[in-house]
Amino acid sequence: MSEDNPAVGIVGGVPVVVGVNPVESSASPVLPAISQIVHRAHEDGIDSVLGLGTPASITRDDLEVLLTYCAERRCEADDAACPGCRIAVQRAGIASLDDYCARHSEISTAANQLKIAGGAGEPLEIPSLDHLARTYMGEEYWFWARRVLRKVRYGLRTSEDLFDPAFEAVRGPAVILMEPQIAENVGMVARAMANFGLDELRVINPRDGWPSEKARAVASGAAAIVDGAGLHDTLPAAIADLNYVVATTARQRDMRKPILTPEEAAAEMRGRIAEGQRCAILFGRERNGLESHEVAACDAVVMIPVNAKFASLNLAQAVLLNGYAWLRSGEEATLGRKTKNDRRISSGLHLGHDVPAKHEEILKFFEHIEAELGERGFFNPPERRHVTSRNLRTLFLRAGLTAQEVRTLRGIVATLTRSSGNSGGSST
Repeated sequence: MSEDNPAVGIVGGVPVVVGVNPVESSASPVLPAISQIVHRAHEDGIDSVLGLGTPASITRDDLEVLLTYCAERRCEADDAACPGCRIAVQRAGIASLDDYCARHSEISTAANQLKIAGGAGEPLEIPSLDHLARTYMGEEYWFWARRVLRKVRYGLRTSEDLFDPAFEAVRGPAVILMEPQIAENVGMVARAMANFGLDELRVINPRDGWPSEKARAVASGAAAIVDGAGLHDTLPAAIADLNYVVATTARQRDMRKPILTPEEAAAEMRGRIAEGQRCAILFGRERNGLESHEVAACDAVVMIPVNAKFASLNLAQAVLLNGYAWLRSGEEATLGRKTKNDRRISSGLHLGHDVPAKHEEILKFFEHIEAELGERGFFNPPERRHVTSRNLRTLFLRAGLTAQEVRTLRGIVATLTRSSGNSGGSST
């Protein structure tokens, strides 16, 4: 596309890609809407919309122009909107599910042949009522465009980019989610996993479908874990290649299985992984957790210490606590954020390039301050001087002074004595 033939045009109130070969349809050739490009790039990857043989045959530079138009919602200034976009839905005056249903004479579901009588307009068939509830307000295509635009400009962030080299030596346990009901929860799980060095996610029969952009969006930088997740239809398929699986639960189960805290489970898995075994932690559904037969399929049970009268944790919290226990059981952790120029730190006092003061330096400081205090009558009564002096030395020795701190203290004493107009006492 050239500057004389801009990338975006408005046809019938819809932003379309111009300057490309139109898409053939049964009625007449049509130009692809911006939302079509955004949707395909988002779901199938950037390469799926670039070059010959794609819906628009556009270049990478063209794609950035189109994505920018959508991401910045420039369509609003053009009084245009793509079909299925939330902007179009809002302009149509649809503010509720009732408003949506009133625009169709009948809505039927393919899942169970349920029919809902509506108002005027064409009949509509939908996969299920759940699908309708999630989609009737339209998609936020501009949000998708922002995410794809970042990938176009800065490239994809891989799982290798998420982890410090210290994690390369030990492969952590996999995290398995049993039929997660909310896509955003999967994204928050991925974020918690990245926090604590876990990179293998397995998802069993997610309710919202897969792949899930909503999960990627909430992952907040850990989308690579979502992208790399394994999808399974059943629990047996998800754990078939594993040697040891622990099931998380908040309810007591009448089963003869080991019950472990997260710390005990982490220690057990770390030992098994060191022997070459593959391990995983299984988490249940948001609404009712794991069923008894699913717990029975695992080797042990993990229960998190909680307030007995309020034991409910959301999915990401449960993953985070177990991930924290896993990281604490090894040597890979560092306190806080670490860049390439930082060193790994642990708890305790860090002196940096400074060193503890030598006893000779500290002794000279004692002599200096005691001499100045003596000149000014601090030791009163005189016969108690040795006791007061001992207390002062104990105080300063307890501070664990560095060489620089001793020099600073001696400079303070020297400055105070000069300001008092008395040059008595030694400062060397």
